[in-house]
Order: sequence, then C-alpha cells, then structure tokens
Amino acid sequence: NAPGNDMRFYIERVEASRNFANKIWNASRFTLMNLDVTENKLPDLNDLQLEDKWILSKYNDVVKSVTENLDKFELGIALSNLYDFIWENFCDWYIELVKPRLFDKENPTGKTAQYVLTYVLSNTMKLLHPFMPFITEEIWQHLPHEGESIMISEWPEYDEKLIDKELENNMEHVLDLVVMGRACRNASNIKNRQPIGKMFVKADFDLPEFYQEIVADELNVKNVKFTDDVRDFTSYSFKPQLKTVGPKYGKLLGGIKNELSSLDGNAAMDELNVTGVLKLQVNGQEIELTKEDLLIDMAQMEGYVSESDYGITVVLDTNLTEELLTEGFVREIISKVQTMRKEAGF
Repeated sequence: NAPGNDMRFYIERVEASRNFANKIWNASRFTLMNLDVTENKLPDLNDLQLEDKWILSKYNDVVKSVTENLDKFELGIALSNLYDFIWENFCDWYIELVKPRLFDKENPTGKTAQYVLTYVLSNTMKLLHPFMPFITEEIWQHLPHEGESIMISEWPEYDEKLIDKELENNMEHVLDLVVMGRACRNASNIKNRQPIGKMFVKADFDLPEFYQEIVADELNVKNVKFTDDVRDFTSYSFKPQLKTVGPKYGKLLGGIKNELSSLDGNAAMDELNVTGVLKLQVNGQEIELTKEDLLIDMAQMEGYVSESDYGITVVLDTNLTEELLTEGFVREIISKVQTMRKEAGF
C-alpha cells in the first residue's frame, strides 16, 4: 500500500504471499542445482540466445519501473510489476525455456544460460529485498555476490540498450498461445508427451518462424498454422444475458431465445464483430443486441478443441494418426526408463 494508507489483514493475502515465497525459493533452488559459475556477471552479449535477450529486456524494464515507482513512493505499483516479472516471466517462462540447455552438458549455450539465470535472480532479489528482506538475503547469500549482505549491496541500474520492445511483444504472443494451447490439451485430456499434428491460430498478429517453433516445441505440436478463418473447426452459440435483455425486452425473451438458438453461429459472430450489434426479428419487432446482451460460447467441431481470448483463437487438431500415437508411446517408454534410471541412481 501507499505510505499512510491502512491495510486490512485477510488470510488470502497471507496465502498469496506464501505461494509467492515458495515460487521464488523453488526457482532459486533450481538455479543453484544447475550452477557452475562463480561470478555474478553478464556473459558476452554475442553469446545470448533469443530467450536470454528476452528475459534481460524484461529485467531491465522492471528495474526501471521499480526504481521510478519507489522514488515516487508508489509501493503498490512497484511491487505489482516486480511480482508479475518474477512469477510469470522468470519463474514460469524463462526457466522453462532454458531447461534443455542446462540439462544438456554438451550444449555450449548452457553456460550462457547459467550466467543469465544467476545475474537476473541475484539482482532481482535486490529489487525485492525492501519488501521481503529475509528470504531475499538467504537466497542472495547462496549466489555469487559482492559484499557481506544484500542490504548494503549496490541497487541495480537498468541498461536501455538491452530493452527490446519488439522482442517482448513477440514473446508475449508466444506465451498467450502456449497458455491457450495447454488449455486445449487439458480440455481434450491429451497428455503433453503425446504429439499433436496441427495447431491453427487466428489472431491480429503474425509471428516469425522462430517464435512459431517455440510454440510448437512447448506444446509438442508438429505444425503451427496462422489462418484468417477458423470456422471449419469452430462455431458459436448465443443466449440472452438476462440482466440486460430482461429489462429491455421482457415479454419477448422467449422469442429472443428461440431466434438465437437457430442462428448460424459463425455468420452471427461476423455480424456482431463488424456492426457491433446483432439484429433479430421477434414477433414482428426488430431487436438489437450488443455483446453485453449476449452469453457467447464457442462450439467445437468433432476432432478439434479450441480456446478463444485476447482476440486470439487457438484450435488443436485432436485427430491422432497411428504414427502420432506410436511416437507418443515411444515418449512414454523413454519417460518411464528415465525415471527408473534416476531412482536407481544411474
């Protein structure tokens, strides 16, 4: 809270803080388990991979934001931006992206990832220290550092040259597609180890091929295709929003329900997107409904699962060929054998 404002205690806030602390602690343990560097420094910028450049851009963004807001005593804004960076960008996304490089001991970019992990984690703890002094000190003490305590270490400074907004926007799109693709997988009960043939994306943006490869790799999909039309895989169904339609057209509510249920879902959605209203004839009277007057559900064609949000529609083709099923079976065997190797201490 801003200084001088009262803060009410409630258990959900304590629980959220505990979850956040666990998230940071687990990220630090993962970093330390894979740590083979003795310096807290940036590697040669020419050695950085795309995901390294992205996290350093986001990191410098958050250093700038936190510093400026703390200088203005906007504590809530400062912590909110820092919270999002740590939870979503660093813990959930960057660590996930660099795991293959860290686990592959023959990959020369693995050392670069270690340096970036250490640098970002160590300096992020400095930003978080005024809010969570004890856990940040504990984590910092186990990382390569200068001085005796995080409390008297130098406050981080941002480097404008490392901020790349285009890269950040592209990775934001990647993250949205991955989240929606995982929701599709969960809805279809298809395990992550089971490869899927195709994924279709309808969006107001396009992604360079390299970013599409990240999406495909994260979702275990063979092919990602951007398209202007997903109506071959999806349609829409409409129901009246009673709290808005009832007061305006109370006596016609039954007729409106019938008319909505008989619409061509895709054509109605096109009309709604173009004109902002859906026009119906009910008992000889013209009815105009906006999106606020409607409950809209996306109906899915058999063999396809879709999610829609942020102006993006993602469709997974869940029709699994014999070849895809066999590859999934092979991956299951490899996973089981790897688990057995680990348990046996090999």
